[in-house]
Amino acid sequence: MIRKPFFWIASVVLIGLVGIAVPTTAAQTAKPSTPAAAAGARPRAKATTAKPPATKAAPKRSAPRSQSRATTPARARATANAREIANTILPRYKVDASGDLVPDLRAAAAIILNPETGEVLWEENSQSQRSIASITKVMTAVVFLESNPDPMQEVTIARGDVYQASTTKLRVNDRVTIDDLLHLLLIPSDNAAARAIARISPQGSTDFITRMNTKAVEMGLVSTRYADPSGLLSDNVSSAYDMARLIASASADERISSIMRTPEYTVHAAKRTFTFRSTNQLLGKGDFDIRAGKTGFITKAGYCLATLLQLPQGGQQVAVVVLGARSNAGRFLETQNLFSWLSNKASSIFATQTPVAAPQE
Repeated sequence: MIRKPFFWIASVVLIGLVGIAVPTTAAQTAKPSTPAAAAGARPRAKATTAKPPATKAAPKRSAPRSQSRATTPARARATANAREIANTILPRYKVDASGDLVPDLRAAAAIILNPETGEVLWEENSQSQRSIASITKVMTAVVFLESNPDPMQEVTIARGDVYQASTTKLRVNDRVTIDDLLHLLLIPSDNAAARAIARISPQGSTDFITRMNTKAVEMGLVSTRYADPSGLLSDNVSSAYDMARLIASASADERISSIMRTPEYTVHAAKRTFTFRSTNQLLGKGDFDIRAGKTGFITKAGYCLATLLQLPQGGQQVAVVVLGARSNAGRFLETQNLFSWLSNKASSIFATQTPVAAPQE
């Protein structure tokens, strides 16, 4: 008589313990999705099937983190550029070996040259050989115009001109004039235009580069080597000193300098019309008289700018070259700061200068 109640009581206790355990397990794993799960039916099966929703939700939580990781380099570059611009807006100066207050450069190399006398008015690393990017196109224009081409001659753009050209407004089979190509070359720094110019030159594409290097030797540009007519290749190298002399020499040809002073130009191709603006942000600024200028950028070169500027006092021209600036805005701000420093010292600097014999070409 004692065993029956014992088994009955034991059964009730066992059922009660199971009933307590099932809700606890379900609460620890996931919310019950069916009445059966709520009642504790098949707790192990329900505990196993409760995991997929958590797995599906994981990508939603990780997507913002993934996007954040993807944008981190861009944000870092933007932050670095903003810091560089902020630091460059206010000119920095230092005392040189002779005790004079001179610019404290942030770019890799720079120079202020008096092209009339050949005298270096200020420099830092001006003889260092560096990649020059699209400043290359100045020599491209110089060499091409040696043959006095007809500016109104029409040219059909070939596939090889635009292939991986990086920066171009041109398309295959566009028909444009030689004058259009020169404007595309020197205003928006169009790489396809540079290739087309070399291709249609009397030398042809390969020998055109040979002539660019020969011309550099004739001009006494001892640090200058060219590998292609556009500047896309990092093997296009020179120095700030050489590029100051080149921009001054090229500017003597009004066919080149007038284009470099043009802020905007429109091309009327056979089937379309397009307008482009100059990459030189100093154009149009009232406090700068730009006689000529060319920008350049590839990763190896950094941001570069070669300019010929005219001083407001007396009309003296100076070549200012900045190579390897760390931001797009930085190259223009560095040039502005160098020119402002020179303008403040112009009366004393140019009063004491004597002509220096230029190298034989």
